[in-house]
Amino acid sequence: TPEDSLYAGLIAKDQATVLSGYGEARYTYNIQHKNAEASLSRAVLFIGHKFSKKISLFTELELENALVSGQGGDEGANGSKGGIGFEQVFLKFNLNPTTYLVAGLFLPRLGIINENHLPTTFNGVDRPFTEQFVIPSTWREVGIGLYGVVNGLTGLNYNIALTNGLNSSQFTNGSGIRGGRQLGSATTGSGLGASGALLYYINNFRIQASGYIGGSTGVEKRVADSLQLNSGVFGNPVILGEMDAQYINNGWNIKVLGATVNIANAANINLAYANNTPKSIYGAYAEVAYDFLYHRFKGNRSLAAFGRFESLDLNAKIPANGIQNDANRQQYIVAGFTYKPLRGVAIKVDYVERITGEPNPALIVTPFPQQIPYFTKNGFANIGIGYSF
Repeated sequence: TPEDSLYAGLIAKDQATVLSGYGEARYTYNIQHKNAEASLSRAVLFIGHKFSKKISLFTELELENALVSGQGGDEGANGSKGGIGFEQVFLKFNLNPTTYLVAGLFLPRLGIINENHLPTTFNGVDRPFTEQFVIPSTWREVGIGLYGVVNGLTGLNYNIALTNGLNSSQFTNGSGIRGGRQLGSATTGSGLGASGALLYYINNFRIQASGYIGGSTGVEKRVADSLQLNSGVFGNPVILGEMDAQYINNGWNIKVLGATVNIANAANINLAYANNTPKSIYGAYAEVAYDFLYHRFKGNRSLAAFGRFESLDLNAKIPANGIQNDANRQQYIVAGFTYKPLRGVAIKVDYVERITGEPNPALIVTPFPQQIPYFTKNGFANIGIGYSF
């Protein structure tokens, strides 16, 4: 895409402005509920500018679910879940041909999807669930990051980043730390987040290990003291670690990823906010795909069949004041096809089988008969389109 070209320094002009973007739409049929949902999941517009050979600007504005309530239609039309926000706004400073610095709102290098989340780069209508609920993609914060290549070891890349921290008051049961992302929106608290990754390319493999440690107090010291929460830059720390590997060769694409999250002071967070924060979370997945058209078109056109298995436990360990919820032990079996008539367009069909434990009745707020029935085994048939340019 033009964004990739700008990022890689392939724009020849000394000054240039480029347009790029991506988007995806979907239709989902819920087998057990016999209900369907159609949505324009997201549409993103990228505008970048090359000021000089050393400095470039990157911006992405994202609209989710087509409509923000009160905008472009009836107030709250169709119970809109829409949102609009910047996915990235940062300056890139090229220090030398192999090292650069970014500053602003950007996505740290964590897992596979967080940086590389274009709908034309992954199989399935949904992004992998492990990289939605364990690694909360797309996770962006305000800060600075340094990226480079290890001299003398071909293929080894590194990065380190320092950003604002999380806000544990927004953690929710069943979605891990996802709600605690502050996303550059008037971030609160003095907490910081430090992340880093080692990325190694060797032959047909891409191997990565990445990690994050960040404070999650998210309020000023006076308020933190009243809530009996630790303050400071790494107060009530959240620690995330992940490893992943990809193998690409002769039409085969194999991916594996495992990630864990540790929240040592979950009991204190629960005491302050009663949000049933777990002490630990884990998730992993493995995916195998084969492109039937590879030998003819070498990736310029493709038809890939894929299968993915995921296992998650979003409350693998809970504090003494937490409540166990077996619905957070989840497995996903995903299989389908991705057809790309060209590199920038993807047409996807898949079937998702979700298997979970029983939800804890103590956590059900809305009683029967208003309560929506919950099925520990449920299937979802999905059709989607995606584009990037």
